[in-house]
Amino acid sequence: METLLALLGALLGAAGGASAAGPQISTTPEVTSGSNVLISCNVTEASTEIKGHYWMKGETKLLSNESAPDFTSYLIPKVDYETSGEYHCIFDTTPLLRGTVYVKVKPHVVAYKKSEHGNEGDTGVLTCKSNSYPSVTQWNWFKIVDGVPQPVVNGTEDRFFIKSGGNRTDLRITSLNLEKDPGEYMCNGTNELGEGSAVVGLRVRSRLAALWPFLGIVAEVLVLVTIIFIYEKRRQPNQVPDDDDGGSAPLKSNAANYKDKNVRQRNAN
Repeated sequence: METLLALLGALLGAAGGASAAGPQISTTPEVTSGSNVLISCNVTEASTEIKGHYWMKGETKLLSNESAPDFTSYLIPKVDYETSGEYHCIFDTTPLLRGTVYVKVKPHVVAYKKSEHGNEGDTGVLTCKSNSYPSVTQWNWFKIVDGVPQPVVNGTEDRFFIKSGGNRTDLRITSLNLEKDPGEYMCNGTNELGEGSAVVGLRVRSRLAALWPFLGIVAEVLVLVTIIFIYEKRRQPNQVPDDDDGGSAPLKSNAANYKDKNVRQRNAN
């Protein structure tokens, strides 16, 4: 009896293991470098017919070879920050079968703007991003002084604040100081493959800088008014005698004609 129960238990265990195994997908190990790298997926023990297969990277559908229903591959011309990411091979079965190949590189860090400008007393924000996979796990900021990076600690002087998350980091500097704050700042990102960095320049302008355009316009108006005033002042003395001479002659002629006319009338009477 005990022998029969043991045999029955072994049969049930074997059946349960086969059922739990189900379809299996073998994938290329993670990739970290290389050119013309061929990644692939192979499915075994598919429970339903494989109608086709394709690759996905994010929301982008990639073409694959059609050599065999249970095997698919994709060629990566060069492994770099642009081609890094998660590649999913998908087999058209019911339900769909999916495998993942990880293509990883060190952070490719870039500055959102290579140079930032701010006015004295305002708040300046410096931003860096990493557009590679995997995400940055640690961000650090430095100010370059005499060619040497000096760490910027979050909360320093209650003016320097660092906010980081995933593939982006921001350095916020409040109450910009015209003497202390201008210069070059370096952001550094690290992940499991290594690190990368970028440099951002910061320029701080005086508060009076915003008034310079207005003051320039005022100065131009004053110069123009002065020129017009001087021109009018010099022109008027030359015009007055001409006006007097022109107006006096007709008056004398009219008076003489009127006197002669009166004399003739008297003689006639």
